[in-house]
Amino acid sequence: MNRPFVFINVAMTADGKIDTFERRGAAISSPRDKERVDRLRASADAIMVGGKTLIGEDPKLTVKSEALRAERVARGLSPNPIKVGVVTEANLKAESNFLNTGPAEIVIFTTHRTSKEQLALLAARQVHVYATEAEQVDLQSAFAVLKGMGVDRLMVEGGGTLNFELMRLGLVDELTVYVAPMIFGGASAPTMAAGLGLERNEAIPAKLITVEQWDDGGVYLKYQFTR
Repeated sequence: MNRPFVFINVAMTADGKIDTFERRGAAISSPRDKERVDRLRASADAIMVGGKTLIGEDPKLTVKSEALRAERVARGLSPNPIKVGVVTEANLKAESNFLNTGPAEIVIFTTHRTSKEQLALLAARQVHVYATEAEQVDLQSAFAVLKGMGVDRLMVEGGGTLNFELMRLGLVDELTVYVAPMIFGGASAPTMAAGLGLERNEAIPAKLITVEQWDDGGVYLKYQFTR
């Protein structure tokens, strides 16, 4: 298999929202879930986000725990996993968290719509940039590149468009979900899987392998994909 083992991690409300209608990265995870996510990040070789998450939320994508970073270093790894962005037009700010919080190696997969000025900025920051002349990034090719870089475990942290496309293409092995005891509502509030959607007879099958009810009122779920 010419790609890493891929797992998506999501925190969502009981009504399936991963953010409010304002789309400002509303807090959903409990303290316990944040610790779980940090351990997941520490276990990964790379962490990937899509364009809306990258530009709109400017995530740090680093391991927060000093102890977990030290464990990675003791295993001969960098303190933080490789940061990976998949974005049609990579308009990152020079002072962005994604580019500056680390240390971490950075990879961006983008298209011809990213300006030469932006490409120069990224090159100056020693970012590995893979730009295609196509209208969108070929995710299978991107995964082959990451595998060639030594990425065996890839964690995906959204958003919904990237999540859905990866699942649609059969490129996801596991999905872990923390369901928080809260409701956001909102017809325009984003969900875990977006994109164009599928007809019922094309639904992506998943096998539920773990269910945990937590004291914080949330529920932890893990699914495996069977196709």
